[in-house]
Amino acid sequence: MAAAGGAGSCEDFAEFQEFLRVMRTIDDRIVHELNTTIPTASFVGKIDASQTCKELYQSLMDAHTSRERIIKNCIAQTSSVVKTLREEREKAQDDAALLKQLRKEQTKLKLMQSELNVEEVVNDRSWKVFNERCRIHYKPPKSQ
Repeated sequence: MAAAGGAGSCEDFAEFQEFLRVMRTIDDRIVHELNTTIPTASFVGKIDASQTCKELYQSLMDAHTSRERIIKNCIAQTSSVVKTLREEREKAQDDAALLKQLRKEQTKLKLMQSELNVEEVVNDRSWKVFNERCRIHYKPPKSQ
C-alpha cells in the first residue's frame, strides 16, 4: 500500500477502507487492552495503571489524529479530481466516458466523506471505554 494518505491509498476506495480498517485496530481492541493492562482492585499494587492509561491515551490520540488527517487528505484529493472532471465536462458535454468517470469519482467522494462519520463513531466508542476504565487512574489534558 502507498504511504499513509498518499495518492495511491486514495485512488482505490477499497484499498482506502482496508487501510483505515487496519489503522482502527487500536480502537477495535481497546476493551481487551484495558482488561489485560488495567488491574482489578485486588491487583492494584502490581501495575502502574496511571502510566498504562497515559500511554493508551497517547496512542489513541495519535491514531485518531492520523486517521482523520488521512481521511481529510483523501477527501481533498478526490474533491480536486471531481472539480477537474466537472470543468472538463463543461467543455465536452457529450463525452459519455467523462461523465462515467465523473460519477465514479463523485460516488467515491461521498463514500470518503461518510468515513468521517464512521471515524466519529469509532472515536466516541473508544473514548467512552477509555474513560470508564481509566478515569480514576489518569486525567487527560483538557484539550480532548
